[in-house]
Amino acid sequence: MTTIGYGFSSTMRAKPGRGDDVVALLLTGLNPGNPASSEHCLVYLVSRSATDADVVNVVEGWTSEDDHHRVFAGEPAQAIVAQFGELLAGDAEYTDLTPVGGKAVTSR
Repeated sequence: MTTIGYGFSSTMRAKPGRGDDVVALLLTGLNPGNPASSEHCLVYLVSRSATDADVVNVVEGWTSEDDHHRVFAGEPAQAIVAQFGELLAGDAEYTDLTPVGGKAVTSR
């Protein structure tokens, strides 16, 4: 079993009515060649607030912080990141996580 050595959570507030667009953009991260399809990305969970459709959250778990930074420095990740500017109402809030245990199930 591969260990998750680094994780983070990000909460984003979309511009009014753009929550679906933020979710769709985040989910492109799972496409072949994109960051979340990497063998180093072990958890990629996109969700939204139950009370505000324009608040979107993503939780990621990676084999290591170095692997995360290396993958996100690549062109596919940067192309996705560049599209957030027109969708978000402000800066995303990030929280680094130190995984200690749990379970991740994927639909792949």
